[in-house]
Amino acid sequence: MIPVCRLEDLPEGESVRLDLEPPIAVFNADGELYAIDDTCTHQDASLSEGWLEGCLVECPLHAASFDLRTGRPTCLPARKAVRTHPVSVLDGTVWVHVESDRAVQAPHTAVAGQGSAA
Repeated sequence: MIPVCRLEDLPEGESVRLDLEPPIAVFNADGELYAIDDTCTHQDASLSEGWLEGCLVECPLHAASFDLRTGRPTCLPARKAVRTHPVSVLDGTVWVHVESDRAVQAPHTAVAGQGSAA
């Protein structure tokens, strides 16, 4: 498990980007927390900088949209899903569960408030 931030530091409609390899974005969508790989599968753009509407995030580069619950794209130009990750809250801290051999934590972990509410 990788700590993300305090729950109160991730308000509804916002996101946090984790500098992992690969990067992961954590979203608070209408009070539900979701984590997905942060890079759009169409082209290298940060989804944490996209627009959030309900459970969908729109890529800021070419407007591909992904369902945060499944990682599946909901429209072109993206055709491939992003990987999703389980999220939990323990004692007020948000945690992302990642495969231990996949994500390597970088020195600067989180950048809060990257996302934009639609």
